Formats: sequence, C-alpha cells, structure tokens
Amino acid sequence: MTWILTQSGQQFDLLRPTASMIKPVDIAHALSRLCRFNGHTRAHYSVAQHSLIVASLVPVEHQLVALLHDATEAYIGDMTRPLKAVMPEYQYVENQIWLAVCERFDIQIDLPACVKEADMVALATERRDLMPEHPGEWDCLRGIEPMTDAIVPLPAEYASAAYFSRLMDLMQSNHRRRYAA
Repeated sequence: MTWILTQSGQQFDLLRPTASMIKPVDIAHALSRLCRFNGHTRAHYSVAQHSLIVASLVPVEHQLVALLHDATEAYIGDMTRPLKAVMPEYQYVENQIWLAVCERFDIQIDLPACVKEADMVALATERRDLMPEHPGEWDCLRGIEPMTDAIVPLPAEYASAAYFSRLMDLMQSNHRRRYAA
C-alpha cells in the first residue's frame, strides 16, 4: 500500500501523486495540526501558521507559492532538516508531491529567492520566540534578522481556517491577475 487517506476522504498515492489528489482543505487541515520543529516548541506552533507568516513577508505576486512552500508536509509530515538531508528516497517522494502541488495551483516549481529569504526570517523568529534557550548557533541563520513582532501560536482550528481562507483568496487573486494580463 502506497497511499494515505486524507481528512477529506481523498485516497492520496504517495508514490504517484497527481494534481487532482491535492485538496486545499486537506492541506489547511493537516498543516494546522503539524507542529514545527518536530514538536519541540514551547507551545504547539503549526506549519500552517509558519506558512501564513512566510506568505506575509513576500510581495503579493509570490504569496501563493510562499503559502504553499511546505504543502508537501500535509502528505508526508514535517521532517527535520538534518534527517531529510540524508534520506534521498524521502526527498524524491517530497519532490514528486511538490510537482503535483505546483501543477494543481499553477505555481512555479522553483521557489523565488524572496520566499527562501522569508522562510529564513520566519525560522529566525521562530527560534527566538518558540524554541528553548540554547547557546548553539544555527549556521543557516547567520546574518538573518528575525521579524520585529513576536509570534503568538494559534490554536489548530484558527490556523486551519486562516490558512484555508488565505489560500482561497490567493488562488482567486492569481486567477484574476493571469487572465487580466
């Protein structure tokens, strides 16, 4: 068996994902229940809220891809960066799902530099606001300044509703922008 059952009742094939298997409601639901940092935060802080923050930090034309930059995690979870780096099979599966997400939402495959930068700003802010105190340096955060505002974790239900609402708004805006051009 290579499939999972999603919250909406969708049978999602992890090894052969298609755009038609990708459901906005499943992404919002699952990401709002996935805790960043493998749950090692002071309070539950969801991937959905992280994605909302990343989307808020980029220009409007990149907000949809920013909101969806971690959408694969709705289907395969939020694996820690160090472990993901040594698991090529996981990376392959994640990439196949990402291609299906990109097709479903008509977004570019390669993340724009501004999305990658916003992701790092969010990470620096999350470390400051949500992680235990520790003197160790995170190499990936060298030179990255966190946001001024502090992150206040949202309950899963709020994060899910906010993510879904923002996704619907951005899908509609992108559709209008493409057909107006």
